[in-house]
Amino acid sequence: MKKQQRDITLRFLAEPADVNFGGKVHGGAVMKWIDLAAYACAAGWSGRYCVTAYAGGIRFEAPIHVGSLVEVGAKVIYTGNTSMHIAIEVTACDPKSLNRRLTTSCIVIMVAVDQNGHKELVPQWVPETEEDKKQHETAIRLMDMRKKIGEEMRLFFHDDE
Repeated sequence: MKKQQRDITLRFLAEPADVNFGGKVHGGAVMKWIDLAAYACAAGWSGRYCVTAYAGGIRFEAPIHVGSLVEVGAKVIYTGNTSMHIAIEVTACDPKSLNRRLTTSCIVIMVAVDQNGHKELVPQWVPETEEDKKQHETAIRLMDMRKKIGEEMRLFFHDDE
């Protein structure tokens, strides 16, 4: 029986190539790191190749400075038949102090697919601890909210006159 990995943390230093015109790491670089961590987490859980289906609720709480030690933590908080909801937290600190601060958080939904892009079943995650149960319940509430937002967005972008 293959063991699933529910969470993963990527660690690295923010480089000068990641900087925007204001001298801080730009949001696009952070979003790339989020996508990489979500993929690694989903692949570790499912044992399959995965694609990003949704990234939302991205909150940029604090800037990341060049030279900061960045950690991107990813954790499965809900599984559907073929999808995995991944909670992401990005923290950063000066590597000399290790005084971490939250910089970004979001939810990413990854879907397992085969070599032809067809969805594949993923192992189900069952919450065990109280914290797990709270995260699972939050994921379900967020799904309901996303459905409502999706309906509104469809009206906005696909206005059938």
